[in-house]
Amino acid sequence: MAHKKAGSSVKNGRDSAGQRLGIKSGDGQLVNSGSIIVRQRGMTFLSGEGTGLGRDYTIFATVTGRVKFEHKTRDKKRVRVIAAGTESVAAEA
Repeated sequence: MAHKKAGSSVKNGRDSAGQRLGIKSGDGQLVNSGSIIVRQRGMTFLSGEGTGLGRDYTIFATVTGRVKFEHKTRDKKRVRVIAAGTESVAAEA
């Protein structure tokens, strides 16, 4: 009688790499034009002023400035980039 069970291949022995989704730049952080702010699946974060929306729902900066997160609805947030030249004017007003 055999003392070891015969080895065989497994059908479910694979795993895929993580997709590295999420927020890449925080609130108030200085970002350059073209840098990625949020990587997401679907429209959890909405694109606002100073940002663009990629084909895979990635939000990126279209101007150089500071990132601002604000609530749009109860479950969605809007992401804006306040341009570097206009943030001192907005603080005075």
